[in-house]
Amino acid sequence: MSSFAYARPERLADVFGLWRDEPAARLLSGGTDLLVAIRKGRARPPLVIDLKHVQELAPGISEREGFLRIGASTVLSDMVADARVRAAFPALVEAALVVGSIQIRNRATLTGNLCNASPAADTAPPLLVHDAVVEVTGPSGARRLTLDAFFVRPGRTALERSELVSAIELPIPERPSGGAFERMTRRRGVDLATVNLACAIGADGVTRLGFGAVGPRPLLAVDDSGVLADPGASAEEQDAVLDRLAAVTSPISNVRASREYREAMLIVLARRALATARRRLEEARHAGR
Repeated sequence: MSSFAYARPERLADVFGLWRDEPAARLLSGGTDLLVAIRKGRARPPLVIDLKHVQELAPGISEREGFLRIGASTVLSDMVADARVRAAFPALVEAALVVGSIQIRNRATLTGNLCNASPAADTAPPLLVHDAVVEVTGPSGARRLTLDAFFVRPGRTALERSELVSAIELPIPERPSGGAFERMTRRRGVDLATVNLACAIGADGVTRLGFGAVGPRPLLAVDDSGVLADPGASAEEQDAVLDRLAAVTSPISNVRASREYREAMLIVLARRALATARRRLEEARHAGR
């Protein structure tokens, strides 16, 4: 491991000051990816800025103006344990529970999982289908981006120089909805997803699908015809819509799977997620949520 300087500021202003003086510095939140990269020599930052004690980035989940706000330092295990997240966003909980091991989830943050901009990030598809908003903060102030606009390409986000993610915001559903997450890997455990997918069905019949590991970035596709939300629609009708939505993907062949296998499994996982999401929507209607 290469040597580096280490700073643990307590205010955002100090973070930006350190970053200004050392533009090649790297930010550390959970550290589950950065520290591995440093150990393996893939990253050689002269300075690591630890964000865990920055007051403005304190961990926590709060309700604000119709949104559930997840602070930048909130670890995945705390998010999974939150009753509001479990009730409104089951697909996100299912996705978070397959990110690494329990030890990793006790350190890794939701924002870090997104900022890596991995096409296979497990939390990205459910956040996409639930219209997540990314709060971005820099020296000149804060701005908000949809998650769909946040992802650019592998390893690259819409963050500008000296900007960081200060929170993730999820709109709290006002009407019943159903969601589900599906994932396929080469083996059980901590392997990266070969294909992952999330589905959300609203009370208005609109179905949103989030695709992972089948393109250069996590992808979102929307069916507003009502076909996928309709349990009475035929398998042929639903498959035709799924084929149309899956056209936004561009899977590749690599050590995890061939392009053809990913294309086939994407439809299989979509069918499973749709069935679960429709069932959960009905359960939410009956429960009056």
